[in-house]
Amino acid sequence: MPNWLAAATSPYLLQHADNPIDWWEWSEEAFAEAARRDVPVLLSVGYAACHWCHVMAHESFEDPDTARQVNAGFVAIKVDREERPDIDAVYMAATQAMTGQGGWPMTCFLTPAGEPFHCGTYYPPAPRHGMPAFRQLLDAVTTAWRDDGARVRGAAGEIAARLADSAAAELPGATVDASTVDRAVVALDEQFDARAGGFGGAPKFPPSMVLEFLLRHHERAGTDGVPAPVALTCGRMARGGVYDQLAGGFARYSVDAGWVVPHFEKMLYDNALLLRVYAHLARVSQDPLATRVADETAGFLLRDLRTAEGGFASALDADTEGVEGLTYAWTPQQLCEVLGDEDGRWAASLLTVTDEGTFDHGSSTLQLLADPDDPERWDRVRAALLAARNARPQPARDDKVVTAWNGLAILALAEGGAALDRPEWVTAAARAADLLLELHVVDGRVRRSSRDGAVGAAAGVLDDHACLADALLALHQATGEARWLVAATGLVDLALERFADPERPGSFFDTADDAEALLHRPREITDNATPCGASALASALVTASVLVDEPARYRDAAEAAVRSAGFLAEKHPRFAGHWLTAAEAMVRGPLQVAVAGADGDPARDALLAHARRLAPGGTVVVAGPPDAPGVPLLAGRPLVDGAAAAYVCRGFVCDRPAVTLEELTASLLLQP
Repeated sequence: MPNWLAAATSPYLLQHADNPIDWWEWSEEAFAEAARRDVPVLLSVGYAACHWCHVMAHESFEDPDTARQVNAGFVAIKVDREERPDIDAVYMAATQAMTGQGGWPMTCFLTPAGEPFHCGTYYPPAPRHGMPAFRQLLDAVTTAWRDDGARVRGAAGEIAARLADSAAAELPGATVDASTVDRAVVALDEQFDARAGGFGGAPKFPPSMVLEFLLRHHERAGTDGVPAPVALTCGRMARGGVYDQLAGGFARYSVDAGWVVPHFEKMLYDNALLLRVYAHLARVSQDPLATRVADETAGFLLRDLRTAEGGFASALDADTEGVEGLTYAWTPQQLCEVLGDEDGRWAASLLTVTDEGTFDHGSSTLQLLADPDDPERWDRVRAALLAARNARPQPARDDKVVTAWNGLAILALAEGGAALDRPEWVTAAARAADLLLELHVVDGRVRRSSRDGAVGAAAGVLDDHACLADALLALHQATGEARWLVAATGLVDLALERFADPERPGSFFDTADDAEALLHRPREITDNATPCGASALASALVTASVLVDEPARYRDAAEAAVRSAGFLAEKHPRFAGHWLTAAEAMVRGPLQVAVAGADGDPARDALLAHARRLAPGGTVVVAGPPDAPGVPLLAGRPLVDGAAAAYVCRGFVCDRPAVTLEELTASLLLQP
């Protein structure tokens, strides 16, 4: 019999709807039931593409004996961390405080008031590697609650108070200027893995936001070539097993330091952020590998993650039929079965598929360590392998549409489409943006997610507002349509009104001032897998400040936000990549290019394409007729002797209008 999750919209919750555990969704009613029964709450937090979430589900949550124990002694609540990042943030802080580490599945035991008293992550069905069995833990918690409940409740209250105090603390602010970002570059160089690319050791995550910052800094500094951390890291990731050599798109991370064996889940946010980096790198360097990877990653988004409504699904699962990598890994024999012996041996050598294997059970992930010497043969082989792989069982797709992550995808497609002349990317971005504005904005407020065209009940958090606003600003630039600017500034204003900390200028909470009250009001300042909401808002504020009639309010807010992260940006730049990207735009002005000319004028289009190709990352580029309605950047920007003209400005200082490509080149390459 289905439990309380049967009516959920989250694919992750629906995965557990037929568990014998009597799962509840997060609700006041669930906690009231725990209070009525005087039992603790078992809170389990995960997400649909999570490998170890699936493992614990199969081992414990589907087990009838475990379910009877849970149902007798607890009220069990399931939360999708991607649908409720606020709940996840609060209890992940508790888990990290209690255990020194975090992760998913997250397993917390709470009082009926929601206060945590024991937290952990994955628990096995039998004792293993120093971990107790899950049922042993359930026994211990039940015994402590029954025999020493007052002490447990008291300790939980103290933990909750300490967590609230910790959440209220903040890092010291500092001015972020050109010298600050220069020092951040030096710090990143010291942490760079010069052998394999990336930063740090295994597991190794794609450092997309740091790479974007380094590219922007490189363009502002005007140095030759591409920075080594960018060139090596992008090259090694693109040629390693972490990249899907057959269908495009990146896995979540590499379990080793050399990008060979991925954790196979494919997340929308990773691929959106990496598309932006590779498109930027392709524009800067004209590197064929970067261009190919950008095209293939965009193709993955449009082919495999786009929903029927025009949005983008959240993820492809790490597992297929409970086995990680089942869809993706190959043996030499399997290659020969598909391709024949000659092509199979050639493909095995090209793709580093060995008899010993680089992955489980003698299989290998596919790497393309060098371009094939016979491109036509590779095209044929690749198509045959992809067709054979598509006939295998496929990973499940988490098809909920998350506002923030769709914002990242829209931003990457709009920017990349404009820079690399891929109009179909811009069209797809506009369709997704229309979906979010029509479906996810309800009564003037942003919702977190939707699925199958039905919007969810969870309120949007700061990164939903900020990432969508930033994306709409990119669409305004890519299309010249005023409606995107109007929608973007409305979201920025809403974020400033509802999420700002009134006691700390430049500081923002992750939840709105009228959101559901949790143990404390979360705020995140570090950039992790995605930009934190505050850094995404700072980026949107910087861009908006040069696109509106009254820039001072947005510029002041952006500078205050970046100052609040100044210590982090200088001392821990690996966790401030998006902050530093926004800071680079601020240091540069940001640079503005207004291309005035009639729609369809070949001269205007040539100037626009040239500006998009040469203008450094973070530049605001808008084109349209002079004094186009609703486009302030074009106000007072007339034609020159009847010809289209490009106006290049830095802050409040503008160069002479350029009417030739040579004049525009000279103006764009002038260093600030």
